[in-house]
Amino acid sequence: MTEHRNSRRRFLLQAAVAVSALPLLGRLSPAVAAPLPKLPATNAQAKALGYAEDPKKFGAAHKPGSNCLNCQFFTQATGACALFPGFSVAPKGWCTAWAKKAA
Repeated sequence: MTEHRNSRRRFLLQAAVAVSALPLLGRLSPAVAAPLPKLPATNAQAKALGYAEDPKKFGAAHKPGSNCLNCQFFTQATGACALFPGFSVAPKGWCTAWAKKAA
């Protein structure tokens, strides 16, 4: 009978520990990132690279068909560009650092 009591005590102790650990599991779940702010036109890096959202404002170096959406520095899921950390860029935008995305 003592063996039965020990297993019951062990079970109750383990259940209490498991229940007390549940709030901690919520903190371990991956956080949902807030959307990145839009790249301001006044950004020094954007100005240096001739970034423009509007195709009518692209510079003379622009090659037809090139835009952020098909650039290797652009991440479509977040709208982020490696050249402008902390900001999102327009998928139809362009800058002089454009490099074709590998297929």
